[in-house]
Amino acid sequence: MEEQIISSLQNARVKRLVQLQKKSSERRSQGRFIVEGVREISHLLEAGYEVDTLFCCKDLTSSEEVSERLAEELKSRGLNVTREVYEKMAYRDSTEGIIAIVKERVFSLENLPLGQEAFVVVLEAVEKPGNLGAILRSADGAGADAVIICDPLTDLRNPNLIRSSVGAAFSVPCVACTTDECIAFLKKQGIQILTAQLQASELYYATDMTRSTAIVMGTEATGLSDSWRKAADRHIRIPMIGRIDSLNVSVSAAILMYEVVRQRSLQGPLT
Repeated sequence: MEEQIISSLQNARVKRLVQLQKKSSERRSQGRFIVEGVREISHLLEAGYEVDTLFCCKDLTSSEEVSERLAEELKSRGLNVTREVYEKMAYRDSTEGIIAIVKERVFSLENLPLGQEAFVVVLEAVEKPGNLGAILRSADGAGADAVIICDPLTDLRNPNLIRSSVGAAFSVPCVACTTDECIAFLKKQGIQILTAQLQASELYYATDMTRSTAIVMGTEATGLSDSWRKAADRHIRIPMIGRIDSLNVSVSAAILMYEVVRQRSLQGPLT
């Protein structure tokens, strides 16, 4: 790590990071995004992402929290900054004093690493970064092969999305595409399409998810488009016993994903 400490808020590297932090257009044009925190940066390194630059505030960083791999990156790509500069750059309050500019890694439908019995989560037009981050976290926990975002309404490198995913934004392959492209891909791969909807649907736990499966969910406000309803092999629903007719999309996604886990460990749906 360079011994010189960056103390000016007008430093070109600091200004570049702030722009990447604030503007999705800058992230797209530069092919870079920002990640804060020891845990998140460690996860992205493990997943094969390449760091462009690391900024470290020694006043806020504990060597005990830094992994060996991250320590090596700090030696080769790290820059020291003052507490004032770090606070200007940071999106979050507590990120252990380390923030990184990371090179983008783009997945496509064609190079998704799918298992023999594929398990895919599809989200159509989900717009809240926090919801998407929570879904990615559940997808990692449930062992999903990939998350496909159709017609996204949020930047997939939004800082709030990365924060709420707790590193799962890097451990789970994530692809953005159109609904038509996704439907064609799933059909070609022989992956059954299960759409989560209230109308003309069967209970999720009575539906076979042991074969290659894509769980498809839409927004809480409008649900799924007609294209998905027509393309579906099955329509599934979560029973709602109370007065409210729907759950938060991230909660619903977690319930359905862990039903895949349950069925594949017990070999079948409930009858």
